[in-house]
Amino acid sequence: MNTQNQYSDSELIQKILHKETALFELIIRRNNPSLYRIGKMYHFNHEDTQDLMQESYIQAYSHLGQFENRSSLKTWLSKIMVNQCYKKTQKWSTKNIESLENNTQIFNKLSSIETSNKVMNTELSSVIEKALLHIPEDYRTVFTLREVNGLSVAETAEVLEISESNVKVRLNRAKTFLRTEIEKFYNKEEIFEFNLIYCDAMVNRVMAKISLMI
Repeated sequence: MNTQNQYSDSELIQKILHKETALFELIIRRNNPSLYRIGKMYHFNHEDTQDLMQESYIQAYSHLGQFENRSSLKTWLSKIMVNQCYKKTQKWSTKNIESLENNTQIFNKLSSIETSNKVMNTELSSVIEKALLHIPEDYRTVFTLREVNGLSVAETAEVLEISESNVKVRLNRAKTFLRTEIEKFYNKEEIFEFNLIYCDAMVNRVMAKISLMI
């Protein structure tokens, strides 16, 4: 589809509710990177994250008529994905979560530069991704939603069901943990990328499921 920016989220929802189901593809494409980062934030590997994304989209499609525009669609989908991840972490043992134990040596390759918003190369973005996965979950969650996925303080608070002041505290602590891990900052566009080839595959997976529900 070449109409990805043609409709607002509200317009898309109304059209989908009026049986233009194929347009749900645009919702998937717009939100794949954000949902992927959330799955990785919870330490799930690539395949498991995709499964969680698919289930989140199916849940969203099934309950699209209940979306009330009190928050953004991105916030609503993020909350669904967070809930899916949380439920899965309660069921799975640590053997099902991707291990990063053998990756610590990469930190020794970093040169020291001043902490700032600098464009990073691929290796550095990988280092930061791994550093994020080593900080406490409460802080990692806020950091990813707020700084990587671009949600506002209020939206992050809504997704996690905590206060806005708590969001700010956790975000500051997350940054402190990151600075302890690495003496660099981050390029949020390069962290937890969801490449186009995976985006297409996710669209096909979700739309195939939805076709069985119509």
